[in-house]
Amino acid sequence: MWRYLQQITKNLTIAIPVMMAAGFIYGVSSDTAMLKSLIVPFTFLMVYPMMVTLKVKKIFEGGDGKAQILTQLINFGIIPFLAFGFGTFFFHDKPYMALGLLLAGLVPTSGMTISWTGFAKGNMSAAIKMTVIGLICGSLATPFFIKALMGTTIEISLTAVLKQIFFIVFLPMTLGYTTQRFLIKRYGQNDFQKLIAPKFPMLSTLGVLGIVFVALALKAKTIAATPEVLLNILIPLIILYGINFTLSTMVGRCLLPRGDAIALVYGSVMRNLSIALAIAINAFGPQGSDAALVIAMAYIIQVQSAAWYVKFTSKIFGVPKDILGQPLQGKA
Repeated sequence: MWRYLQQITKNLTIAIPVMMAAGFIYGVSSDTAMLKSLIVPFTFLMVYPMMVTLKVKKIFEGGDGKAQILTQLINFGIIPFLAFGFGTFFFHDKPYMALGLLLAGLVPTSGMTISWTGFAKGNMSAAIKMTVIGLICGSLATPFFIKALMGTTIEISLTAVLKQIFFIVFLPMTLGYTTQRFLIKRYGQNDFQKLIAPKFPMLSTLGVLGIVFVALALKAKTIAATPEVLLNILIPLIILYGINFTLSTMVGRCLLPRGDAIALVYGSVMRNLSIALAIAINAFGPQGSDAALVIAMAYIIQVQSAAWYVKFTSKIFGVPKDILGQPLQGKA
């Protein structure tokens, strides 16, 4: 089982589109009402495993303050407002799709922030810290961003959003950290890191794929009736991610050393679409499925673009070097 899950996790660029297609086929041919009962279990499966392996103590370590500040300035001072602007322009008559684009730009970093930074030979310690800070700050800020930016367009219950944030972020975070401490105490830090921790992200992948399947299934009949809706969604997403990659790359190249620059790119471009998807579906009722469709499409853009960016990292930032200044062997 673990071997198959590992292969799926390594091939998300294929697995997510396949699951989306499967959800679409199921949604067109079957009654999807029962799928709504799977949303909460999939959400928990998505978030809790990530929390078990999250190194919360990293937030208190120093050494990369400039990278952290620049990353969060992009995450909270630029990207949400770009997402809101594009949503207003492209979905002026579809407010819940505009909400979906905003949500896709609101919660920064995911477990893949750390993974992609590692693949690109970036500063892993900085990426871990960005993930912790982004997750906590993004979760706290999201309800207020939504209320301030979308409150005049759609009816928003701040209490409902805060409640969902508690159940899908802070409760799993608390349970995950408790689980982490228990496992370390029982098996030791070394065995936990080498034998146990690597299995949890694979479980999170199942939750992601499950949520993507549900999101597409719930909107399948709408997509089948108006297939051009997918193109209308992809255009603003491609522009948003293109600007984000370009901006973060320029900031990293101009202001940071190579390792920190790579962490900044993945710490600002990668959004926690799992949490965004869960908020859309759980906090906004049936109309939230429009927002969920936009976020589900964002998975394709995010995963594919992150994978391709790794391939060009050495051309953008140069080849990584060892402590003696010699180029490291292998791909950057």
